[in-house]
Amino acid sequence: MTRNPDRPLSPHLTIWKWGPGMLVSILHRVTGGALAVAGLALLTWWLWAIADGADAYERFVSLAMKPLGFFVLVGLTWAFWQHLLSGIRHLVLDSGAGFELRVNRLFAVLTIAGSLFLTALTWAIAMGVWS
Repeated sequence: MTRNPDRPLSPHLTIWKWGPGMLVSILHRVTGGALAVAGLALLTWWLWAIADGADAYERFVSLAMKPLGFFVLVGLTWAFWQHLLSGIRHLVLDSGAGFELRVNRLFAVLTIAGSLFLTALTWAIAMGVWS
């Protein structure tokens, strides 16, 4: 296949300067996949444990509160908030607003910071810090 010299070359990833907008866009795809696969598996396991009785639910809770289980739960919580805030950012962009470089960069940084803050807030409430 020959290349038409009049057509521009497609830019490669090494040409692009990485920024918060690119990171948030990639994270949106990754968190969506994580929520679909790991989140659905965890939800199915949780519902199965509820339906199977007190012993199965107690086993689920004990495994979820181990360090690895807790890491997965916190990670899925962060993925939820990141995906939600990134989706809101994309909704704003789809409306035609926020394409100015400074505004776009600000929204991207706020998406990352907001997801971290909301994850910490969610787990602070869940752990009974504010009861």
